[in-house]
Amino acid sequence: MKKILLLSDTHGFIDNQILKFVKQADEVWHAGDIGSLEVIDAIKKLKPLRAVYGNIDNALIRTEYPLDAIFTVEKVTVWITHIGGYPNRYNLRIKEEIFKNPPQLFISGHSHILKVIFDKKLNLLHINPGAAGKHGFHNIRTMVRFEINEENISNLEIIELNKR
Repeated sequence: MKKILLLSDTHGFIDNQILKFVKQADEVWHAGDIGSLEVIDAIKKLKPLRAVYGNIDNALIRTEYPLDAIFTVEKVTVWITHIGGYPNRYNLRIKEEIFKNPPQLFISGHSHILKVIFDKKLNLLHINPGAAGKHGFHNIRTMVRFEINEENISNLEIIELNKR
């Protein structure tokens, strides 16, 4: 079993409130718009990090992290990308591939809007963790945590941080 902390859109911001939840996870996944190497370094000091770059991320971050991360944890296939869209409205860049090879868990960021949607057509769970940083139009900073055990995704929890 793996305990996952999922965040996105930190835009260079990391604080003890985020790091408290990082310490409780087995792995941290970041769905892009990391914003600075300081965010990466703070997380990687504590836990393994899987991440993708977002549209605001600089060349250094883009050399360290891919546009898409596709991997398997336990028996769950995962696809993380920053700009991915939502069920019935997937981004054109990924639309053909997600229909051909749907993962069990599809994660994107970018919108700063937390959403958890089950896509019945593709039989996948889509999660956008909202934004953990202070930059953007969102009022409440959010993250998501969950567990993966074999092929099951369970104990999904929305974490609301303080207002930005």
